[in-house]
Amino acid sequence: MTTTYLPALHFRHVSYTVNNQSILKNITGSFPEGKIITLVGPSGAGKTTLLKLCNGLISPTAGEIYIQDKTVSAYEPVQLRRDIGIVLQSTPMIKGTVFQNLALPLELQGKRLHKEAAYDILEDVGLEKDFLERETDSLSGGQRQKVSIARTLLNHSKILLLDEITSALDRTSLHEIEQLIIKINQKYGTTIIWITHNLEQAIAIGDYTWVLIDGQLIETGESSLLVSPTNPSVKRFVEGGVVTP
Repeated sequence: MTTTYLPALHFRHVSYTVNNQSILKNITGSFPEGKIITLVGPSGAGKTTLLKLCNGLISPTAGEIYIQDKTVSAYEPVQLRRDIGIVLQSTPMIKGTVFQNLALPLELQGKRLHKEAAYDILEDVGLEKDFLERETDSLSGGQRQKVSIARTLLNHSKILLLDEITSALDRTSLHEIEQLIIKINQKYGTTIIWITHNLEQAIAIGDYTWVLIDGQLIETGESSLLVSPTNPSVKRFVEGGVVTP
């Protein structure tokens, strides 16, 4: 029996070309609302490009992306990036304290971050109150990712985009971030779209998976599709062989 999900984001015949090079080719598919979706595929498959299309950092050269019935292109860019947050593998931070880094996005909106709200968001990401006054230069990689996620959560994003956020972390920090993402998904119902090269992670954490190969969407479905793939291209990718669509 096929399970039907409401779409958080829907791609309709989306392509992206730059300098006459086709990066994404006629992508059609939906990211289910309120789920953790892992985005996998070989290096150069177009995964990061697809993620940037989701919150308008770049625009498709063909096709449309919808949030419910409204196209991404119809959103005011600042509002779009509040609704669809992004956390990168290498997190840019200003020199200063954790509090200053958390407060900056709100200050740019003419708002103020109160200490109690900052404490609450730190608690959400598993950091103690005293981290608020720590210099960001003193943080470990895992702690920096937690601060980055906390900063994004302050916008109450409906969709959270994650680009290889655990690839440079030790095993303990990796596990902590995985548990944090599951907690955010369950507590707030946030739709998570997560690029990962770690197939064990994709299977264990993801509810649903997109497989991209050479700019094409090869297969979508529950993440168990990666366990015993039937699609030949997906099977070659999972087994580490030469991958072609």
